Amino acid sequence: MKPNLSEIISISIINLRLISPNGQILVLHGKHPLIMMVKIFCYFPILLALCQAVPVNGQTYAEKLGFPKGRKVLILHVDDAGMSREANEGTILSMDEGMANSSSVMMPCAWVPDYFQYLKKNTATDAGVHLTLTSEWKGYRWSPLTGTSGGASLMDEEGYFWPSVAEVVNHADPEELYEEIKAQLEKFRKMGVEPTHMDSHMGTLFATETFLEKYIQLGIEEQVPVMFPGGHASWIQQEIDAPEERIEQFQQIGEKLWNAGLPVLDDLHADSYSWKISPDIAGDDQKIQRYKTDKFIEAIQMLEPGLTQIILHSTNSTPHFEIITPSAPLRKGDMLAMMDPRFQQFLEKEGIILTTWREVHERRKQLSSLESR
Repeated sequence: MKPNLSEIISISIINLRLISPNGQILVLHGKHPLIMMVKIFCYFPILLALCQAVPVNGQTYAEKLGFPKGRKVLILHVDDAGMSREANEGTILSMDEGMANSSSVMMPCAWVPDYFQYLKKNTATDAGVHLTLTSEWKGYRWSPLTGTSGGASLMDEEGYFWPSVAEVVNHADPEELYEEIKAQLEKFRKMGVEPTHMDSHMGTLFATETFLEKYIQLGIEEQVPVMFPGGHASWIQQEIDAPEERIEQFQQIGEKLWNAGLPVLDDLHADSYSWKISPDIAGDDQKIQRYKTDKFIEAIQMLEPGLTQIILHSTNSTPHFEIITPSAPLRKGDMLAMMDPRFQQFLEKEGIILTTWREVHERRKQLSSLESR
């Protein structure tokens, strides 16, 4: 069937945005033969404006922050510190003896003080607030810091956070949600450490536009960087199967954060939690390590240049932790992969640049200082 003009324009927009900073077309998605002729369409007057709308020499946020053009710059980030002793150990081992270089803390959880003892002794550690609005496990749960007086809509009938993101969406009052995430930031600071960034446990703050607005609002008001893929977002677009319009919204938010003086991610990799450990290698740490290291290497090879955060859930699992969650094997796999010498060798061979939220925020501050002169 012959395509109409709107189909051609749609195809062109999608693929014209998959251009690297040096102008090379990296991927041509889809099976339509016209996709292979996208460069030709750019010479037609009716599509010329669309071709010009995507700057060939557009910079990634990594480049804007002063990193070399065309390089992959990574934050290897461990979520869920503070959730348990095992989570704290896995996070620390992944950073101190492995290649992970950033973390975030679940402030409503019981093992927060233990992790802060580590942070106060290791003051250069990259540590942010893992803004928490769900309590997903059955036998181990946590509650809002704002309590019944300020966060009633955030609680289930037992007084804990709702177990799922969907339930938070159905029940949470946006203003109570904002007060809760602000309280978690304040508690972090009261522990005597300034957070390097904030992010979202289970992605709850990305679930609705209103939630996302509160998240962005808090970051800008408090001048704390927030995890958000506001650049080309190539990987996360595929991961969540986002339409082009959604990615354009991401980019608009990225510009808002950047203009507010905060650093912005080009992309986000949040897929490692789906890399389940098969029964035939369960219990064999060497095989689990090999499998997880291979997966991280494969993922990094597929990333586009720019500043990308890769999310991990490193845990030094024990029988006790296995009671808390069935995800214990894959979480231990993340820790083992970060500690694998083969992973370090890969990063060095490929010229991958590792950075932290602390560093990119400092780079953004320096740029803001220059811009204000």
